[in-house]
Amino acid sequence: MKIAVDDLSGPEIAEFLDAHVQQMRAITPLESKHALDLDELRSPEVTFWAAREDGSLVGCGAVKRLDASHAELKSMRTDPRRTRSGIASRLLEHILAEAGRRGFTRLSLETGSAEFFLPARKLYEKFGFVHCAPFAGYRSDPNSTFMTKHL
Repeated sequence: MKIAVDDLSGPEIAEFLDAHVQQMRAITPLESKHALDLDELRSPEVTFWAAREDGSLVGCGAVKRLDASHAELKSMRTDPRRTRSGIASRLLEHILAEAGRRGFTRLSLETGSAEFFLPARKLYEKFGFVHCAPFAGYRSDPNSTFMTKHL
């Protein structure tokens, strides 16, 4: 699997991310959906990685700079046909290493609290993320779980 920064210009990544946003809208009430759209992911404070295997897009993830030492993990997604195949773990390992190289000392995230998101929460816990209070303008929300990790 190859993980590389992606400029978000190709139709394949646009379709992949649109499927992500549509899935989140189907699961999470609109007021609790925090997935970034394509234009928001193109902002200068976001670095976006695509994971490809044999040329096919199998996963993605991003880091959004919040300040000089704190960033937020965004847009983690694995192709639904490839869940539980290790893609998310390899992608998260890569992103954690890159966040550290970029000087961040803390990485935080928001994910859903519904049963659907349990595998994601377990993955983050496996990598040392712990539950925390809302951060960076988020508010307490019964549909959200907030986690953080010191790098």
